[in-house]
Amino acid sequence: MDDAARGHEQWAPVARLSSEQLKKLAAIGSERPAPAGEVLFSAGDASYDFFVVLEGAAEIVDRLGEPEERLVAAYGRAEFLGEIGMLTGERSRFAGVMRTTGRLLRVPLRHIETIVAQDSDLSELILRTFLARRANLLRRGAGITLIGSRYDERCRILLHSFSLSRTAVEWLDFEDRPEAEALLRRLKVSLTDLPVLLVPGRPLMRNPQPADIAAEFGESPHPVDDQEVCDLLVVGGGPGGLAAAVYGASEGLTTALIDADAFGGQAATSSRIENYLGFPAGLPGAELAARGAIQAAKFGVRLRRNARAAAFASADGVHTVTCDDGRAFRARDVIIATGANHRRLAVPGIEAWESNGVYYAATVVEATYARGRPVAVIGGANSAGQAALFLARTSDPVYLVVRGDDLGHSMSQYLIDAIDAEPKIHVRVRTEVVGISADSEVTGIDVVDRTGGRRSALTVGAVFVFIGVTPCTDWLDERPAMDPDGFLLTGQDVAVPAGRRMPLPFETSVPGVFCVGDARSGSVKRVAAAVGEGSAAVRLIFDRRRADGVDVL
Repeated sequence: MDDAARGHEQWAPVARLSSEQLKKLAAIGSERPAPAGEVLFSAGDASYDFFVVLEGAAEIVDRLGEPEERLVAAYGRAEFLGEIGMLTGERSRFAGVMRTTGRLLRVPLRHIETIVAQDSDLSELILRTFLARRANLLRRGAGITLIGSRYDERCRILLHSFSLSRTAVEWLDFEDRPEAEALLRRLKVSLTDLPVLLVPGRPLMRNPQPADIAAEFGESPHPVDDQEVCDLLVVGGGPGGLAAAVYGASEGLTTALIDADAFGGQAATSSRIENYLGFPAGLPGAELAARGAIQAAKFGVRLRRNARAAAFASADGVHTVTCDDGRAFRARDVIIATGANHRRLAVPGIEAWESNGVYYAATVVEATYARGRPVAVIGGANSAGQAALFLARTSDPVYLVVRGDDLGHSMSQYLIDAIDAEPKIHVRVRTEVVGISADSEVTGIDVVDRTGGRRSALTVGAVFVFIGVTPCTDWLDERPAMDPDGFLLTGQDVAVPAGRRMPLPFETSVPGVFCVGDARSGSVKRVAAAVGEGSAAVRLIFDRRRADGVDVL
């Protein structure tokens, strides 16, 4: 790789450690010489240590030794290697290589985990840098390669899953990327094997199933029947669930947290949360999710991703949540924080374009597909406003289509003001989407003016839908009690037989089972509210045990 290529591929940002920070790391690490060409870690490694360059230069390389090899990052004196996957238990997707002869400071990963948990100065630098690097990987699509057709539902499901988990992936759409066919021929892969995942340092994955993906991302692919009963099981890893897990474990409860996809929930897909106390400049949802998961791990929470709850049962004071792969989790108390999914747009033929021009999230991944094209955002609440502002960075125009008379009914004023100040966003109130146009891709939507009934068309290359939510409670089979829309009833909203204890706030009709966040009937759909409910529910667990004559710990 020549110097011109290196300059073209240079990946920002980098972060230089101060002399004081270097001293702190030197006290827990070890210095050593490093020859040019030494491989510090390889793609596919389950974990790797933290390296600081003291002399010379090091590189992060994608697909080292392969025809598609490319430089991801280059680091010099007082700069460190790595990204957020180092702290969240993900395999390395790249190789770390010494470009020149030099000296390194090597710090074992366990010590970095301690630093992140205890040293606010170094923690802030490392976390911010790691998260920024992950964001750049997402924009560049470096790491995993997915080959599949936009018309294949299995491919669209994988893309959606990677989007939720903020996994960097390069998608080679077989329909319009000629290099996809050439790569398949070189790999001797037939079309019947699509979709195909190429994960650096790992075996080729042909038409991967959920269990295969779970195994690749650190979860057992085999059904597990864990006989251990923990104190607290949190189902759902959004802000409410993460808060509950952190507070539960910090209060001495043996705590497990499971989530169907990735920690952070819908909040993790938000480009910026601007109304969260203490962050006047806003907080990226992905950063909130990553920090929450790291904090939970610090307190000993047993974190399980790719664990989709499928059934619920209670007997003799123990509650069991069984996942769709057969794994069973048992606990004396359960906090349900499964949240809600965005409601699907009821337009004929739209299903064929979901995750392929029609999206229910607006992250870096979806924005990349729509870059440079006009887009429509459907909805009038905060999530729609945040999506419109985010998409306006890369798309023009952005049509914000709202059924109501104005934005003030369900959107925060700070978002309304920002939308008014953004010339790329065109707000269409009292407007309803009634059709979608497409040939090989989405080309437009048909809308109706709800006041006069006039029908018109908008030319767009992608549609982003935020029209309300439906609770993720179908796995409970109507137990505990729910309202007519499927949200769980809690506290005084629960009708109880005479002589039985009234449920505590956030407690459902099943004693010892609580609900927080968007899945709860009457909840305030805000991140801060979910975090507050999650932490408060943990306190109520102790009250519940005293009321029911159960040992507190």
